[in-house]
Amino acid sequence: MQDFSSSSDKTSMSLSPVLAAWAPLPIRLAVGYGFMAHGYAKFSRGPENFANVLHTLGVPEPLFAAWAATLTELIGGAAVMLGVLIPWASIPMAVVLLTALVTVHLPYGFFSVKFAEVTATGIKFGSVGYEILLLYLAGLAALALGGPGALSLEGWIEQRRQRDLDRKTLQSLATKS
Repeated sequence: MQDFSSSSDKTSMSLSPVLAAWAPLPIRLAVGYGFMAHGYAKFSRGPENFANVLHTLGVPEPLFAAWAATLTELIGGAAVMLGVLIPWASIPMAVVLLTALVTVHLPYGFFSVKFAEVTATGIKFGSVGYEILLLYLAGLAALALGGPGALSLEGWIEQRRQRDLDRKTLQSLATKS
């Protein structure tokens, strides 16, 4: 029986470890952009209007909640796209998703796309379920647990830190000789 608990290259199904380091990039771009787009939509219409929706749903302190959700989506989405502080940013982002799931989407079932009817003018869609929210949560979890990948601000900062450390080590060795 093969041991799959090891993360060695022998058991990896990835084409190569170099390509695997790039795997988080499309997830970061899709999840980050999605959050930023929703945050921008709330901001451009005015968080006060979103607060009215939250008030109708019975959310306490709807204006505060509207601003919190809007800023979480904008700032969290930017952090995910840039690949920095994802484990921390994903916490309030997950809270926004779970709140939307429970207060809005859960009663409509799983599917995000539901055909309500087909008319001479086109297709009409029904209410949106929680499918997309689960995909966003899965993307956030994968990024928080697996890291932002090769092309990320976090990676760039770490490379700079390592270069500075290497330079200081070389300077230290040069002065000892």
